[in-house]
Amino acid sequence: MVRPDGTLSHDLLPGEKGPQDACGVFGVWAPGEDVAKLAYYGLYALQHRGQESAGIAASNGERIAVYKDMGLVSQVFDETTLTTLTGHLAVGHCRYSTTGGSSWANAQPTLGATPHGTVALAHNGNLTNSAELFDQLVDKSGFPSSGEMAQGNTTDTALVTALLAEHPHGSLEEAAMHLLPQLVGSFCLAFMDEHTLYAARDPQGIRPLVLGRLDRGWVVASETAALDIVGASLVREIEPGEFVAIDENGLRTQRFAETRRAACVFEYVYLARPDTTINGRSVYESRVEMGRRLAREHVVEADLVMPTPESGTPAAIGYAEESGIPFGNGLVKNAYVGRTFIQPSDTIRQLGIRLKLNPLRSVVAGKRLVVIDDSIVRGNTQRALIRMLREAGAAEIHVRISSPPIKWPCFYGIDFASRAELIANGLGVEEIRASLGADSLGYISEEGMVAATRQERGELCTACFSGSYPTRLPDADKLGKDVVESRRRASGGPARPPRRPEHASAVSIDTHPSAAEGLAPGVHEDACISDADPGVHQGSTGCDPGPDADLEDVLLPEDREPARAVTGPSAAGTRAPATDPAAETPKDA
Repeated sequence: MVRPDGTLSHDLLPGEKGPQDACGVFGVWAPGEDVAKLAYYGLYALQHRGQESAGIAASNGERIAVYKDMGLVSQVFDETTLTTLTGHLAVGHCRYSTTGGSSWANAQPTLGATPHGTVALAHNGNLTNSAELFDQLVDKSGFPSSGEMAQGNTTDTALVTALLAEHPHGSLEEAAMHLLPQLVGSFCLAFMDEHTLYAARDPQGIRPLVLGRLDRGWVVASETAALDIVGASLVREIEPGEFVAIDENGLRTQRFAETRRAACVFEYVYLARPDTTINGRSVYESRVEMGRRLAREHVVEADLVMPTPESGTPAAIGYAEESGIPFGNGLVKNAYVGRTFIQPSDTIRQLGIRLKLNPLRSVVAGKRLVVIDDSIVRGNTQRALIRMLREAGAAEIHVRISSPPIKWPCFYGIDFASRAELIANGLGVEEIRASLGADSLGYISEEGMVAATRQERGELCTACFSGSYPTRLPDADKLGKDVVESRRRASGGPARPPRRPEHASAVSIDTHPSAAEGLAPGVHEDACISDADPGVHQGSTGCDPGPDADLEDVLLPEDREPARAVTGPSAAGTRAPATDPAAETPKDA
């Protein structure tokens, strides 16, 4: 069972989520090193990318063992569990669910028994042709009778694992080179058999993936920050469309598709750690430069520039530098309000967002404030913060956003709100300003944001701002988080995921010919079965869902209503009619 961390929960209003993070993957080939602990610390550095579940697979050359469970990396693993994961190579994963729900059955890495041994696979991204791949698998051999899909796993990761396991090729490497060109969407894969570490990145390079060097081995990771924490030096990015294999013979690389670079610009805006470098550009410097450009594009007379903690801090520093307005912290964030399973009382609920943030009255009272944030999704969080700052005595509140208005959904691994819920989809800038209760509102231009990244405009994906997608999207009924689940039901697959052992257990396969006959999660002999609903982890609060999500979950009902304290037309009644986001037809690149 996931261990509580003894802090108050931010999950006070379930369902009020902001944009969700992508997942984090980590792989290491290092004979003589404690690869499980290297993977553990690598995942710790990538925890911001997914906080629903975590897992590590390790091989000693004869056997692959996997330990995975719901919760944070520090909750899932301890010294005892890590000592069971011995070997010379490992892959790890921290998850936010983009295809397939948040359940123990869907935790990664996934395992598959192939004709030549075992595959353990971790995936960051989201495939847009999962329905097509599922139909291809079923048409070929029927719904899998063994493996994780047979046990109820409904992720695109399990689908890729099953396709690799079904291959007729002479090796896993050959199977991967055959399958990878068929995958559409975003994917950064770190996977392994008993002897070899593999990595692959989609032709657009939508999500980051880097290669690092240890004294006695190699590392692949979602971000350079994970290399830093394990003492690996950055060699280079794994190129879009590249497949890498690492074993006792060294590193070899093949190209399975031509590069058509379209890296996610939102990695620079919010998703990646500020101490990460993407394609040669510091994420921190990009965010500071976004603040500088924001100051040039939206000038205002004010007394203090302050960030929304902590995602708005680098941009606020840049804004202050460029404008000459002093920088200061007008809000204090309680760092210990995090994830737990203690439900708050009604009295605590009424405190709302103050569980997370509290204004510094001596700093903000009587001041004209410039409040910097990285993005606005629904607007609820900004509305609550503005109300708090006014109550604390702020004279004026000018909101500045270091990304353009978010108007379109993402299908490549960020789970934004539906298009109907995106405030910028139904309102203009002035209407949003009135809805938030701000004295003024300014977004950075798309040109200014792109210029701050120092990347070529044509090599970035800006779909959530522009609606121009770098890959062709299928029909609406073949998209969505539950696409594999719906296909599974239609094909006669198991109706519900399996029950989860009360205690997390290693999942392992002995690598002998009979391994291909089946795959089942191993359960400690003394493990008992939970009475909880199958596949539902009791008390799990999901992942950290992107910008301001930990704040949105503690909003009060009035924070969801358009503000009326500031002069100007209210947004009420002006919003475009809510539409089914799946019915929208996004523009293809």
